[in-house]
Amino acid sequence: MNPNVNGFFPEEVVLRILARLPVKSLLRTKCVCKLWHKLICEKYFTRIYNQVSVKNPMVLFEVNESCSESKSSLICVDNLRGVSEISLDFIKDRVKVRASCNGLLCCSSIPDKGVYYVCNPMTREYKLLPRSRERHMSRFYPDGEAMLVGLACNLLTQQYNVVLAGNHRAFAHRAERTFICLIYDSVSGRWKKFVSVQDYQFTHMNKNQVVFVNEALHWLTETTPCLLVLELKKGNGMWKKIQLPNEVSCGAGKRIYLLELDGCLSLIQISEAWMVVWVMKNYGTEEWHIVDRVSLRCIRGMVPGVFPISQTGEYIFLATHKQILVYQRNTKEWKEMYSARNTSNLPLWFYAHSFRNTLFSCH
Repeated sequence: MNPNVNGFFPEEVVLRILARLPVKSLLRTKCVCKLWHKLICEKYFTRIYNQVSVKNPMVLFEVNESCSESKSSLICVDNLRGVSEISLDFIKDRVKVRASCNGLLCCSSIPDKGVYYVCNPMTREYKLLPRSRERHMSRFYPDGEAMLVGLACNLLTQQYNVVLAGNHRAFAHRAERTFICLIYDSVSGRWKKFVSVQDYQFTHMNKNQVVFVNEALHWLTETTPCLLVLELKKGNGMWKKIQLPNEVSCGAGKRIYLLELDGCLSLIQISEAWMVVWVMKNYGTEEWHIVDRVSLRCIRGMVPGVFPISQTGEYIFLATHKQILVYQRNTKEWKEMYSARNTSNLPLWFYAHSFRNTLFSCH
């Protein structure tokens, strides 16, 4: 690259600066000059931008503006840039977020059951997924929706999968152990189906905190000491289990949550006084290691209702009924990032997702 091509900085320096802008600001800079427009549109820049953004996970959640209206907005809490509001009005449908991965959201239509979208709220692109021909999908779980919804986005290949899974339930009958799974592939634009036998229970947080690492989606079950894993290699789904550390338990006032930490699986166990962070550094051998122990003394009154949402090696985002907190690992300080003023009875963590600011395209 010519170091004087723009008269001030080498192109590589300009790229690194632009890669640290929010997506909305970045798109506006295309109008500055032809050179910047050219640089931003290159695939090389997209890779750099996503590499930088993936290190800064945020929290995204829905806040109802009124109990009597269905109107809602998405709030994004960023440790670097603070709080901002995001609208999904470009979808032209009333939707709720079901899954988040590497800058994309999987949303389901509220008035039209069985309709799903994938969108990038920062670039305001969206894709309406084709309806599945699997009729039993409408008989999963209450409200006619899939019990598990997963989104797997590969930043390197710019390809993604949407997963809908749940127990088969014939009309007016209890759910069976037959577990139906549909996988949408962004390359083929089609759904694939496979059936297995599973008998797991999930809490709301278990379903929301699905983690995509090592080409697989991971869910924390409620009743068994293991992770339910869906491998997506080569587009073919296969279920398996990963055992939790022997020291981890959910009894006696302890709760566990599944998150990601720098591309690795991470478990967070919360008790009355401590938050212990585990990481699986070697996925092949499934070895868990404790990487952090955080005292909860400073937020003792909030502990029963606090839920970790996303984390990096520098900080942890947690949600309560009305607040978003951040714990800075280096300074061991707690800070309130957001406080809800609405009258909704639903806690913030009920609709909270980890989110990233990327240039991932859903088309």
